[in-house]
Amino acid sequence: MFYYYDPTYILVIIGMCLSLWASGNVNGMIRRYSQVRSKIGITAAEAAERILHSNNIYNVQIKMINKGASDYYNSATKELCLLSSNYNSTSIAAIGIAAHECGHAIQDATGYTPLVLKNSVAPVCSAASNIGVYITIAGILFSIESIIKIGIFLFTLGVLISLLLLPIEYNASNRALAILEQDGMLEKDELYGAKKVLRAAGLTYVAAAAASVLSLLRLIIISRNSRRD
Repeated sequence: MFYYYDPTYILVIIGMCLSLWASGNVNGMIRRYSQVRSKIGITAAEAAERILHSNNIYNVQIKMINKGASDYYNSATKELCLLSSNYNSTSIAAIGIAAHECGHAIQDATGYTPLVLKNSVAPVCSAASNIGVYITIAGILFSIESIIKIGIFLFTLGVLISLLLLPIEYNASNRALAILEQDGMLEKDELYGAKKVLRAAGLTYVAAAAASVLSLLRLIIISRNSRRD
């Protein structure tokens, strides 16, 4: 019922298609602008250090990583981790991505409210969301409405986290582009390329949020249909 013959599964398929499109789009942009070298010739790691120091951030270590799906900033360890393919690269894509992660470091240093909130509640909400699906299904199977409501509430917490990521990611990208322009690390035409990469990356979070909302909607529809039955 839940995975094969339920017509609401189309909502999950739509969410998957959105995520696949967003992933393909950002990968295409990164491949394209990874081939375009910046005129200043600065590497992504050097750009990151320059950005951090210009914002009086000296307690963040810039590390090269060989494994992982993407570059990231770890607020707990104060580490800005760049993939080996980006660390020493002078491409527009690599510099733009490094600047974006610096945007997160700046958010962390300045106490950016959405990031503080996310760091505080994300682990709990993520776990609650995963459990919520099974609690909802159990409530439906045993026809216990109170259990269904608890399960949907717990799953909703995960959806809220995915929505909270949107202002965090877009704010980091906007900070990055503004810094790159003000500092003169990228010229106007290069900023255009960096902007396309970061905007494409931002769409992956929009797609993920949309997929989460669609999954929540599906769960609500299934629970209501079960109560009518």
